[in-house]
Amino acid sequence: MEQIILILILIMSVIAFFVMGYDKSQAKKHGQRISERTLWTLAIFGGAIGSYLGMNMFRHKTKHTNFRLGFLMLMILYAFFIFYILITDSSIIA
Repeated sequence: MEQIILILILIMSVIAFFVMGYDKSQAKKHGQRISERTLWTLAIFGGAIGSYLGMNMFRHKTKHTNFRLGFLMLMILYAFFIFYILITDSSIIA
């Protein structure tokens, strides 16, 4: 079960990372944007690490305090969650 959770977090983070990049691209072109609700939903449901990394790499939403702090806090929470899974389930590491 823990492996499935880790895979889900990885997949959601990759998706969230690319969605942040796509939204930044659309912002530059004045195209159809991704809603902030969608960005938050991706971050909350496993994509926090990818959202935070994408936000910083693409310099997207970095002036919005709620995104900077919210994504950072969610990323830290998911990092601790991953660490907890890894130290409590030795079958994942082996």
